[in-house]
Amino acid sequence: MKLFTKSRASAALKFPFQLIADQLREVEDQIKAEANAFDPAVEGYISYVLGTSGKRIRPALALLVGGACGVPNADHQKLGIVLELIHLATLVHDDIMDGAALRRSQPTAAAKWGNSLSVLLGDCLFAHALELAASFDSTHISRKIARSSNEVCTGEILQTQRRFDLSMTIPDYFRIISMKTAALFASAAELSAWLSGASSEVQENMRKYGDLLGTAYQIYDDCLDLTGNEEQAGKTLGTDLVKGKLTLPILYLLEESSEEQRSQLNTLILRQEPIDISIIAGIAGYAGAIRRSVATARGMLDEAREAVAILPENDHTTALNGITDYLDSLLENCKA
Repeated sequence: MKLFTKSRASAALKFPFQLIADQLREVEDQIKAEANAFDPAVEGYISYVLGTSGKRIRPALALLVGGACGVPNADHQKLGIVLELIHLATLVHDDIMDGAALRRSQPTAAAKWGNSLSVLLGDCLFAHALELAASFDSTHISRKIARSSNEVCTGEILQTQRRFDLSMTIPDYFRIISMKTAALFASAAELSAWLSGASSEVQENMRKYGDLLGTAYQIYDDCLDLTGNEEQAGKTLGTDLVKGKLTLPILYLLEESSEEQRSQLNTLILRQEPIDISIIAGIAGYAGAIRRSVATARGMLDEAREAVAILPENDHTTALNGITDYLDSLLENCKA
């Protein structure tokens, strides 16, 4: 099993984000400062969640698309902050539903304080993000962000409904992840183009770019859950099958397996118990399902690059393609 280490991933991402490094530092400081807006009794909890810094891909998308279409400004930064707060709220809730103990190498909010407090913590973050969205001069932004938030939550509900549902199809899967994962990527890119005064055609291409990037990222995350390890990933892995999430590699495996193999895999899934990944890896076609998932995601990245081709050639546009290259390199190293 070949693994992609954090150090290599960080190096691959350095150039696309280096271009906006100063602005991202400002975004990071502003995100952490948002804890001050909460009641003092809650502020410490919020600070902990806001301090578990990820790659900040959504703010980076907002800034890079802003630069590709013109000059990124304070509104692009605020858009990125709003979307990142919504994303963090979904992660708090995801960790509760998944029973995850780690997130970015730190204990999750649920692991530290329990599910009841963590549910409310996620709700606070959602509400605060929507309040910030309402502070834009135009209601167009707040309406779009509210709609995207609705999509994310709806996608989570649909995924929860379909847990352990062995009749779930591959189109069902793509519909769910387009909502729960890709919606915020799409909003970051589309609304950033709108803030820059870009044409409706450019806005649509940026929405498509974000949707494809987010979908490909989710497929990578699906593969990582099966092929990665927790120390290098910095989060709890191997939870998807235990929680009945039928991810793309598993759906491909079910599609390509013999009737006997499908019966074996179905039995493993329906037990709702921790599963030894080596058992699944021993099923004929497992490696092929991982390869097929990777190929699907990489095809989406090619489409994302085509969507970017509408933009003028500049460093920010190059950086947008650099993000697809980075994700491509992650996918290349997802091997059974």
